Amino acid sequence: MKKGIFRTFLIVFAGIAFLTAGSAWADTVKLTYSNFFPPTHIQSKLAEDWCKEVEKRTGGKVKVEYYAGQTLTKARQCYDGVVEGLSDIGFSVLAYTKGRFPVMSVVDLPLGYTSGKVATKVINEVYGKFKPKEFDNTQVMYLHAHGPGLVHTKGKAVRKLEDMKGLKVRGHGTSALVVTALGGTPVPKPMPETYQMLQKGVVDGGAYPLESNKGWKLGEVTDYCTGAFSAAYTTSFFVVMNKDKWNALPEDARKVIEEINKEWAVKHGEAWDTSDAEGKKYFLKQGNEFIELDEKESGRWKAAVAPIIEDYVKQLDKKGFKGQEILDFTVKTLGGLQ
Repeated sequence: MKKGIFRTFLIVFAGIAFLTAGSAWADTVKLTYSNFFPPTHIQSKLAEDWCKEVEKRTGGKVKVEYYAGQTLTKARQCYDGVVEGLSDIGFSVLAYTKGRFPVMSVVDLPLGYTSGKVATKVINEVYGKFKPKEFDNTQVMYLHAHGPGLVHTKGKAVRKLEDMKGLKVRGHGTSALVVTALGGTPVPKPMPETYQMLQKGVVDGGAYPLESNKGWKLGEVTDYCTGAFSAAYTTSFFVVMNKDKWNALPEDARKVIEEINKEWAVKHGEAWDTSDAEGKKYFLKQGNEFIELDEKESGRWKAAVAPIIEDYVKQLDKKGFKGQEILDFTVKTLGGLQ
């Protein structure tokens, strides 16, 4: 008799659990996504396509409202905005939140990057290897990074290190350190403010990848680009989700999104390279000059930024991390891909 009652209880309990799970998945989940890139930029289009793909593959059970161009949260506010629930998902730059991501900032170092595809593989390898606690308050969707960051100037050509002296150059995070190491004065402002600063003469140049010449129209307000690839840095981008919202999603939905994330990380890396090529073409079309450096001058630029890398290791060691181990892994990974 007792066995029969117990069996009946189990059947009823299982049925309730099934109905509860089914109900959670049956209700449409609506999420918001904040991005600072303008809607016409390829990186913004990819983010919007991610939203559409999530809705498609979940059969419309998860819908994502996309907000581009800082219409929901500003670039600097984006990460905290996700943590605080101002948006459910956010896409921005790690370096915009200074000092918050000490481990992942290794990727931004001027290690001589040659492509966005490589930089994107590096950042995801580094994250997978160390899984730093600095991301514990969000759910990482995926990470990616742009192609070689180079110095662009207006009015004055930079053909050798000495030409950087006295120039005010827009840069943030690691790119600001690079500007300083090269002899310039960094002006730390987000990318959306760069065009106007160059146009009004607030800065003499900017440190950014070639894609920005078209993607942000910066080729219209600059005259020269110095191809110092030996000292090229990258900038790390995050796509993260509010942890509570992620955990509230049905397991099936999370699995679907995880598969999409793997695909989209690759797409972003490839897009950085495609847009770099288009950005250089757009830059030259404006009548601007791309300056090639010879081997000797390239070596000087590489030597100039080397202290940034050394200081990174020291700073991480002070914070209790194994700085050299993190750097060595990153350099080895980069070397195996380039």
